[in-house]
Amino acid sequence: MLRLLDFCFSFFGLFFLWPFLLIITVLGYFDTGSPIFCQTRVGRYKKPFTLIKFRTMAVETASVATHEVDRTSITKLGRFLRKTKLDELPQLINVLKGEMSLVGPRPNLFNQVELIEAREKLSVYQARPGITGLAQINEIDMSKPEKLAEWDQKMIQTMTVKNYFSYIIKTVLGKGTGDRVR
Repeated sequence: MLRLLDFCFSFFGLFFLWPFLLIITVLGYFDTGSPIFCQTRVGRYKKPFTLIKFRTMAVETASVATHEVDRTSITKLGRFLRKTKLDELPQLINVLKGEMSLVGPRPNLFNQVELIEAREKLSVYQARPGITGLAQINEIDMSKPEKLAEWDQKMIQTMTVKNYFSYIIKTVLGKGTGDRVR
C-alpha cells in the first residue's frame, strides 16, 4: 500500500512541480554551475543507488556526511534550498524508480561505517530509504549513529498509513531542520 502511495505522490509531484524544478535548476547553474548533485548511497538491503538532489554546496566539497562538512561550503541558494527542503525534490525520481520511499530512514554513505553497523544490528536496511522520517522530524541526524538507528528501527516497526502521512505533513510544515553542518 505504501509503495503505491509513493509511486502516485512521486509521479504527480514530478508532473505538477516540473516548472519549479526547472526554475531551481536554472538558478543552480548561476549558483554553482552544476545544479544537480548525484551521490552513491546505501539503499534497501545495502544495495547502492544514486541519490539525486539539488546541489546546495560548492562543487569541490568533499563527499562526506553533511555533519562533517564546514558551513562555509553551503552556497547562498543552497541555504534557501536546505531551509525550505526544496533540495530534496529531485529525490522524487528515486521514489518513482522504487529506490526510495517518501518516508523511511535517510540513506547514508558507504563510508559511514558506524551508522552502517548500527543499522545492520537493528535490520534497518530491510526498509527502503526515505526522503523524511521520524528521526528527521525530531532533529536526529547522522552525527549520532546509534540513536539514529534506534529511531529508524522504531519508525519501521510502527509504520502505518497514518504515520506515513504524519511524517510527510510535519516535514512539509517545517518540522525538523535536516542534517546539521559544522
